[in-house]
Formats: sequence, structure tokens, C-alpha cells
Amino acid sequence: MAGNLLKTSSLSVRTKLLHQTGLSLYNTSHGFHEEDLKKKLQQFPGGSVDLQKEDSGIGILTLNNPSKMNAFSGVMMLQLLEKVIELENWTEGKGLIVRGAKNTFSSGSDLNAVKALATPEDGMALCMFMQNTLTRLMR
Repeated sequence: MAGNLLKTSSLSVRTKLLHQTGLSLYNTSHGFHEEDLKKKLQQFPGGSVDLQKEDSGIGILTLNNPSKMNAFSGVMMLQLLEKVIELENWTEGKGLIVRGAKNTFSSGSDLNAVKALATPEDGMALCMFMQNTLTRLMR
């Protein structure tokens, strides 16, 4: 019985955590300095993340960088966070379609940006930033 109680209570805590919107998983106590990383990501332009909100409550998020098979540039990573924040505040939203432009979903990150963020600290910061963004999108 105690095992079942533990499973139930941890499940409800997990569910509550997953449904919290607008919260970041990491902060400066984790060594994560979001504003510093945002400045670095601005240096890698290209592509866009576009959001179309339909009257039906369905949103369409399009990764638009077809010349690089919709790979995420630094600017696109920043735009994705902006669109996630917009979706968090969209009270009429019921569902979301995520797609890539020109019949390709996404080839991942633009390797030019990844190579330029070559230190282990920059790599960890980029991972934290994208995990924060994608977790918020999931919520």
C-alpha cells in the first residue's frame, strides 16, 4: 500500500510540474545565464519560426529555413522561445501543429552555430536553453 501511495503522490507532483507554464527549468544557480546565451545566438541569423493562429483554436508553427533543411539557426532558437511564450498566453488555443517548410521537418541545429559555441559551457547553456524552450512547448 505504501508503494502505491508513493507512486500516486509522485505522479501527481510530476503532473503538476508538467502543467506549469512560463517556468524555466534552469536559472543562475545552475550556472545558466540565459541573457548571455541569447546575445550569442543573435549572431547566427537565418530562417524563421512562424506562428499562425486559426480562429478554430488550432495553431500552426512552421520551421522555415528550407535552404538548410529547416535547421535551427541561433535566431530561430530565440524565435521559438518567443512563439512558445505567445502560445502560453493564447487562451483560445486548443491544439498545435508543428511542421517544417518545403516538405522537410527539421535537420536539427545549424552546425555553423553549434561549432561556434565550442566551449563545454556554451554547449551546456545551449542544451539548457533548448530544453527549457521545448519543455515549455510541451506544457
